[in-house]
Order: sequence, then structure tokens, then C-alpha cells
Amino acid sequence: MKNTAKQWKKSSLPSLQKKQSSSERNKEQQAYIIAALLSSIIGSYLDLFFVGIGMYHFPMRLFPDIFTVNIAFTLLLLPVSVILFLYVANRLRFLSRCIMILGIGMAALFIESASEQLGWFVHHTDWNHAYSFFGYMLFFMIVWRVFRFFSS
Repeated sequence: MKNTAKQWKKSSLPSLQKKQSSSERNKEQQAYIIAALLSSIIGSYLDLFFVGIGMYHFPMRLFPDIFTVNIAFTLLLLPVSVILFLYVANRLRFLSRCIMILGIGMAALFIESASEQLGWFVHHTDWNHAYSFFGYMLFFMIVWRVFRFFSS
């Protein structure tokens, strides 16, 4: 009589997890790149729009004679943050991921206020920081859906 142990469905032991094939890994890596590029494009165009209508501006930015937006944020910080978010979110369950996105929205409020105090960011008097709270939550939900679409 042969003794075999069954794996628990919720077991997370690395030796028992299904290994990803190289094509699945490539697909996931491409999804990270697509999501990062999309985030950079969305962030750049939203900044261009809001700077264009005068809702905010960036007094401190790279190449101020060329760019009206902070390209360090839209081309570096935002895509790196998105990749980090996707990496963590991909390992979370639905409720934890929702709480994480809610936390990102809350963090955006505080980071935006701190950026203003440091002189990196100036908002129009009509700006409401709740726009950033909901905007970043929506942004990260969209990026998550795009990532899942391209990685599945």
C-alpha cells in the first residue's frame, strides 16, 4: 500500500506551487512593461491637461524651458511605483488589494500636501485634494485591470 499526501488547496509552500512556464513568465513581464508605459502616458497626458487648464503647476522640474510637467515623476517615479504596486497586488487577495488601493489614494492626499509645502507642486485655489484621492484610486484600478488583461 502506497502512502501519498495530498496538498492543501491553500498551501503556499514554494516546493508545492505550480512552476510558471517561460511563456507565462514572458507574458507577465510584458504585462508589467505595458502597464508601466501606460501609466507614464496617462500620467503625462493628465498632467499636461491639468497644467494646461491651470489647475496646478510644477515650479521645480527638469528642463523647465522644454517641459511644463514634471517628467521625473511621469517618466520615472510613476512607472516604478506602478511596477511595485503590481508586484505586490499580484500576490494579494481581492479585499487586500482593494484596501491597498484605498491606502494609495489616502497616501496621495498626504504626499500631494507635502509636495506643496516643499514647493514642488502648486495647486489652483479651486483644486480639491479629494480629486487626487479618487483619481489615484481610479488610476491604479485601471492599471491593475490592464495588467491582468495582458498577463492572463
